[in-house]
Amino acid sequence: MSVQRIEQNPRMSEASKAGNLVILAGQVADGETVTSQAQSIFASIDALLEKAGTNKANILFANIYLTDINDFDELNKVWEGWVAADQGKPRLVLLCR
Repeated sequence: MSVQRIEQNPRMSEASKAGNLVILAGQVADGETVTSQAQSIFASIDALLEKAGTNKANILFANIYLTDINDFDELNKVWEGWVAADQGKPRLVLLCR
């Protein structure tokens, strides 16, 4: 099975595809608010998945990192606007500092 590297540089790739499996590198947020940061990250994910020939409907699991648990509700609002209501994804939201 061949591996396709997406947005590759000497250090890493933003995504790798092997067969029907796509793995994304962690995405870094742009923006001043949790809403704008989440929207930026989700747009990056959409673009990478498109380059890999797939879309967010096929996401199996997500890891999300927050620096402040008080941002959880704001994150959820953006997440719920991004993920179709009938396609809820398993996810892990971690608090990191």
